[in-house]
Amino acid sequence: MKAVDLHVHSNRSDGTFTPTQLVDYALEKGLSAFALTDHDTVDGLAEAIAYADRLRQENPLVPEVIPGIELSTEYHGKDIHIVGLYIDYTSEKFTDTLKEFVESRDNRNRKMCKLLEEHGIDITYEKLIEEFPDCVLTRAHYARYMLNHGYINSMTEAFEKYIGDRCDCYVPREKITPQDGIAMILEAGGIPILAHPILYRMSDAKLEALVAHLKESGLMGIEAVYTTNTPAEERQTRKLADKYHLLISGGSDFHGSNKPKTDLAIGHGKLFVPEEILDNIKNALH
Repeated sequence: MKAVDLHVHSNRSDGTFTPTQLVDYALEKGLSAFALTDHDTVDGLAEAIAYADRLRQENPLVPEVIPGIELSTEYHGKDIHIVGLYIDYTSEKFTDTLKEFVESRDNRNRKMCKLLEEHGIDITYEKLIEEFPDCVLTRAHYARYMLNHGYINSMTEAFEKYIGDRCDCYVPREKITPQDGIAMILEAGGIPILAHPILYRMSDAKLEALVAHLKESGLMGIEAVYTTNTPAEERQTRKLADKYHLLISGGSDFHGSNKPKTDLAIGHGKLFVPEEILDNIKNALH
């Protein structure tokens, strides 16, 4: 059975591969499908899907590109990510809501640049855009900028000194709730999935309460097969899926060189997301 990867990022958010390069790399990896799930943007989907369609005319093995997104939400002070698969990324209502996100992000980015300037770093919003064009800027881009310009010795240092959650130059984002994110994805015809639940470092009871709450709001799946999950963590997540009648999803969370130890399809080396998982998700669309 061939593999799929249902959680992948391009340089339209905080990955380093272009949407076109992702298609080529997924083909090289032998994937039958991958989901492009950039953070709060669908800007790379048309490029990836059109390129894959062209290639497939000559090569039937070119993987399916699943239109997706990863929405950043907040629940009780924690970042919670909701992945949407098979969304109608051309929906006017959906894209209008994303534009509101962009405006909010722009304001936040300008504030963060001003704070970094006050801490001796020669950075402006315009310089950041020039260095990372056509991207949804995230803190990873700030870290890369500071590394490129010699202000820090590693990406980690940027988060420890300047832009981590408790650092002086951090400005929190305005966020929607997970319920809002689920509603957005459902309205766009997609499958809403709770991304990498183990990463939220909740107690078992709190994680289950979150899952139960989101199930009532229309959550349809949970990411049980994930790069950093141990076998025990995968079993725990699968049990939650069984209890709350949720689909299983899985992916590498590939970001290119921004996460150098995480590779497409295989994560840290042992990840395998079987096609059967995608088949079940597709059946839920009907």
